[in-house]
Amino acid sequence: MSRYPLIILVQQTRGGETTSLVQQAKNTGGQLGESTGNVFENVATFFGNILAYLVSIEFIGNLVATVVVVGLAILFYKLSMRFVPRILRWHLPEAEGGTTYRDRVRIQRRDTAVTLVRQILRYVTFAIVALFIVSIFLRNALPTVAGASILAAVLGFSAQSFFRDIIAGFFILFEGQYNVGDFIWVESAKAAGIVEEFGLRTTTLRTPSGEHVYIANGSITSVTKYGSGQQSYTIDVQLKNDEAADRVIEELEEQRGLELYLTSPQLMNREETSEGNIRLQLFAGVLPSTGWLVEENLIECIKAAAGEDGLAAEPLVYKVDRQSVRRLRNFMPSDQ
Repeated sequence: MSRYPLIILVQQTRGGETTSLVQQAKNTGGQLGESTGNVFENVATFFGNILAYLVSIEFIGNLVATVVVVGLAILFYKLSMRFVPRILRWHLPEAEGGTTYRDRVRIQRRDTAVTLVRQILRYVTFAIVALFIVSIFLRNALPTVAGASILAAVLGFSAQSFFRDIIAGFFILFEGQYNVGDFIWVESAKAAGIVEEFGLRTTTLRTPSGEHVYIANGSITSVTKYGSGQQSYTIDVQLKNDEAADRVIEELEEQRGLELYLTSPQLMNREETSEGNIRLQLFAGVLPSTGWLVEENLIECIKAAAGEDGLAAEPLVYKVDRQSVRRLRNFMPSDQ
């Protein structure tokens, strides 16, 4: 038997395999082109549907309704900001003069209520507008409820500090720890200043240097409140002669020109001691965060005015608040 027919058979087999591979490549290329065409067609259809929705009457109607809702909400918010403070001021009228301690406390509570109501209206208005807009664009109830449930679950985990701040703010307001206009020191923030705004979530302080400090209510663990709004100092100075005492009094007159004093240094009492010295009792009031103005600056000025030979003893500085002293006396038992 000849071997040539076998070679021809092998060549025919190899030729068949080559033809089969070429055919498979052609089929794969056709399927790939068809698949790619379908992808582009789907993308074009997707964007086409979006464009068609954006120019549809339904979307334009929803957009107009949204603009109307937002406009009405802004109008309602501005009217509320204008009339609600007036209503609160009408229910909490100011006394004529407003110089007594009770009058000042009532005014501070009123200002606190005004700022709190403003923030409540801001949050409530935003929440209502957001719900209206969602209901306008998502008219099917089931997707809206499902989306709201998912959103509530996400916010429940991510907004724990937000709710903690609100709860802490509620207890601060309920217990009356401080009001707008009080001068406080917040230990956690290492900041002191006047309470300029009290909100549901934050407390805003204005420092003596003019900065605004925003403190989350949930982070406030300790607060020092200065009832009179200032730190009062009593300085006891003993001098050897009248000349030194006169020089110290003249120095007090020069210190009155400093604007940092809430109550300028003044002479409260002058008397002669049993040792023949002149005793001066001075009083000054400063912001609680500027105590150095008395403890360092004023004391050094007094020493310089008296001279080394004029001082009979080192000046003594006391932190005394007159109102607190009077209240403490009321708690003390009277002599029988």
